[in-house]
Amino acid sequence: MDISMCHVYEDEIKSLEEEIKLLAEQYEDIQQESTFYSEEEILMAIKAFQSELQGESKGNESRSDLKAQLESLEADLSFLMKFTCVQFTSHSKRTVERYRNRTVQKHRISGKCHSLSFQLEFQLLEMQDEEKVSTVITDLSIVMESGEDANVSKFVSRTEEHGDLLTFFRSLSSYAEWYEHRRRTFLHFKVVSIKLLSI
Repeated sequence: MDISMCHVYEDEIKSLEEEIKLLAEQYEDIQQESTFYSEEEILMAIKAFQSELQGESKGNESRSDLKAQLESLEADLSFLMKFTCVQFTSHSKRTVERYRNRTVQKHRISGKCHSLSFQLEFQLLEMQDEEKVSTVITDLSIVMESGEDANVSKFVSRTEEHGDLLTFFRSLSSYAEWYEHRRRTFLHFKVVSIKLLSI
């Protein structure tokens, strides 16, 4: 065997022996530390652990509270959907920008009101001060089924300009109800005229 190879192996062996010695010393220190705990300290540690467990069980209670709140909110939403006849079929949200006290999210919502379908796309700018949170709707885009109606087109354009979603949903509910009445009336007269022509 080459002498240089022997030196390499000897150096490696010395390095491993030093590492073993260091690990043995660390092990002894740990063993000594564990024997330094008094019964009182051990009991205190057990009590602290038990209080942590109780805190977790309280967390479970708060989960049940959250579940009850969620069920209540779902019931409220269901009531509002029946009351206004606005039903949301899909919603997606994506955070576009987040900077300290400013967040911008992009929302896409689609739904129906009576037989009239709609789609909304907008950005929600949320700014937070020390005292309050303010939100602003920007880049509102509305697509409605009855876009050929000139009055609806004007209304949609005005709503997009002002970013007023509350007015949009109020007006949509009223308009869609009358749109549904007109549609049924038209179908009724269409059926009557077909019957009269077939006589």
